[in-house]
Amino acid sequence: MQVGIQTRAYHHYLLRSWQHLLPFKARHLALDAIADLVSHFDIVALQEADGGSWRSAKENQVEYIAQQANFPHWYHQVNRNLGQLAQHANGLLSRMAAKHVEKHTLPGVLPGRGVMVFRFGSGDHELVIAVTHLALDRRTQQNQIAYLVDAVSDAKHLVIMGDLNQEAEWLLQHSALQTLSLHPIAPHLSTYPSWRPNRAIDHILISNNLELGRIAVIDHPLSDHLPVAAEITFTI
Repeated sequence: MQVGIQTRAYHHYLLRSWQHLLPFKARHLALDAIADLVSHFDIVALQEADGGSWRSAKENQVEYIAQQANFPHWYHQVNRNLGQLAQHANGLLSRMAAKHVEKHTLPGVLPGRGVMVFRFGSGDHELVIAVTHLALDRRTQQNQIAYLVDAVSDAKHLVIMGDLNQEAEWLLQHSALQTLSLHPIAPHLSTYPSWRPNRAIDHILISNNLELGRIAVIDHPLSDHLPVAAEITFTI
């Protein structure tokens, strides 16, 4: 989401950097566009939302999008709390209520990364969904992934969603994720940067025992990353 900043070129990182700190009227136009896009889905993971600070006019952006897109259930995790100035958060929107929610702080030299683990259903029909945004540094990624794998190691049916800042081939061959029976839905569909994508670093990874239908990277540049979508069949 990039807190509602519509980045369309590299120079916008500089010219629009003030929008990370100050409120601006056009932010709601971006949030409304995101809400319109995600309203067609059942479960949505959001990265780089604001949890309700000065820059978002004290508005929790995950809650706002949930309300605009008519999601009855929403969850958020503030990973980097700068008080009233900024609250960096991830979120999940769902048509179903999660049976159990865990919020973990991921390891790293710098604070600010986390993972939320959601459990829907129970027993052999339990679906576990993890939502995260990994660090940029590869060594830190290794430690964060190891933590994540430990948190979901008991999952029989697993979905991992988020900005993982790394290509799927490396993630599944050179990190602790290789111990899980996962495959990416769109390993060769680039998502970053949104205006000229050449890296596939935003992923939905699913268990091999889940049935996958349609997949897409949606050409709808609402931030500096393009969204990834999948149709997954599972009975809870």
